[in-house]
Amino acid sequence: MKIFITGATGFIGSNLTKRLIEEGYTVHALIRNPAKSKKINFENVFFKNGDLLNSDSLYQGMKGCKEVYHLAAFARPWAKQRDTYYKINVQGTLNVLLAAIKAGVRKVVITSTAGVLGPSKEDIITENSGSNYLPFTEYEKSKILMEEKVWQLPKQQTQVVIVLPSRLYGPGELTVSNSVTKLIKLYSKGLWRLIPGNGQSIGNYVFINDVLDGLILAMKKGRSGERYIIGGQNLTYNEFFETLGKVLGKNRFMIKIPLKIILFISKIQLHLAELTGKPPVITSVWVKKYYHSWAISSNKAKNELGYQITPIHEGINKTLEWLKE
Repeated sequence: MKIFITGATGFIGSNLTKRLIEEGYTVHALIRNPAKSKKINFENVFFKNGDLLNSDSLYQGMKGCKEVYHLAAFARPWAKQRDTYYKINVQGTLNVLLAAIKAGVRKVVITSTAGVLGPSKEDIITENSGSNYLPFTEYEKSKILMEEKVWQLPKQQTQVVIVLPSRLYGPGELTVSNSVTKLIKLYSKGLWRLIPGNGQSIGNYVFINDVLDGLILAMKKGRSGERYIIGGQNLTYNEFFETLGKVLGKNRFMIKIPLKIILFISKIQLHLAELTGKPPVITSVWVKKYYHSWAISSNKAKNELGYQITPIHEGINKTLEWLKE
């Protein structure tokens, strides 16, 4: 079977492309920058030059494909032009879906983010959360708008499922999407000693192989018109670094940094970015986001798709082994 993938050279996309080839599929990979195609230069991968904003290139690339994974997105913490988030994440997604309908694609699986559901307060986050959530970042805003537009679009015979991954980590290119693995690498070398606030804010950490499983299961079993959280374990920052230290066999002395200090640093970073055009490491809205708790449930995916979660210590161990290589 032929499958079309956007974002095939990214962290999730490159891993998914490899998995699909191993399972016997033929992959049509949308490529905007040919230089990045080397990482997925496998047999039965066919590169389709194009762009999310070029509808005809999407349609031509999808011809003959029955399934589409739409992974491409603009997920950086800052953009010179704010509308970049909306052009790529909203209009780009609609272009993919319209091209899929035109090409007679059977099913499209779209990757969003668990961030659209908002932080957890008293209740754990589910697919039904977030109705009154005012998003922290432009990225989240664009993904929320994208989902609204997708569900409004008449889809004829094409089925659509949306998956919502949480904080990813694991073997793969150390991109913005794989920032947790960057953190693991720095900690393992003794170069990271900071914990935000008192360390009690909760995050959800999902191993890359679980995300691949979730995407494939969503394609095989996901109900059209539904969305599924693809997450891992809920851990406080303290628990995350304690687990990392145990797996590594080296418990580092950690310094807890007050919110005000990190906000001050992030504002300086943003000011420098606006002066130089060089992207900041982090912005104040992302700092505020990560001081909240994001405890989520993947029970819907478990019950409907047969999704399973890799224990955090096992995932971290595999990640550390990969980093050594």
